[in-house]
Parts: sequence; structure tokens; C-alpha cells
Amino acid sequence: MRAMPSITVVKAAHSAIWTVMAAAVFYILYSGITGRIGAWTYASIGLIVVEVLVLSVNGWACPLTHVAQRVKPDWQDGDDIFLPTCLSTRNKTIFGTLFTIGTLLVIARLVLYR
Repeated sequence: MRAMPSITVVKAAHSAIWTVMAAAVFYILYSGITGRIGAWTYASIGLIVVEVLVLSVNGWACPLTHVAQRVKPDWQDGDDIFLPTCLSTRNKTIFGTLFTIGTLLVIARLVLYR
């Protein structure tokens, strides 16, 4: 039987991954606003699409959330990441909206200005 990681390890890993994903969303938005569309824009969009696929096959929860629930029996929303609960519980809504706006801006710039 494998030893379960500590909740601190789960939170640190989840926070690191969240930081990369948040940066990708903000980069997509930046690209759409400024028109600086390149390889990093496409890589960021691809990364977020992969994340959405992972979330969709895991019941719209991060796999690390399930690990945190097993590690910490009295788990509550937000216990799996080093973020304020008000942000962690609205994460998908906030970043889903920013991703959609950014992607639509990128598409508009590609269609209208290229």
C-alpha cells in the first residue's frame, strides 16, 4: 500500500499547477487585447483545453481535490489549495470567463486583422 502525501504536499502541488494555469489564462487574455498572438498563445490555449478535458472526466473537480479529500477526512472547499476560499470556490467561473473572453478576442483578431 502506498503512503498518502500530506495535505501540505497536495496543497503545494495544486497551488503550483493553479499558478501555471492562471498565468496561461491571463496570457491568452493579454494576447487577445494586445494582438500579440504567437506560439505561447496557442500553447496556453492548448494547456487550458487539456485542463478542461481532465476536469470533465473527473466530475468537474481537479484530481488533486480527490486526493485532498482522502488525505484530510474533515476536508472542506478550499482545503486543497493555498488560495483564499472565496477565490478557490469560484475558480472555474472566474477563469472560465476570462479564458472565454481571451479566446474570443484572439479569434476576433485572427479573423479581422490577419
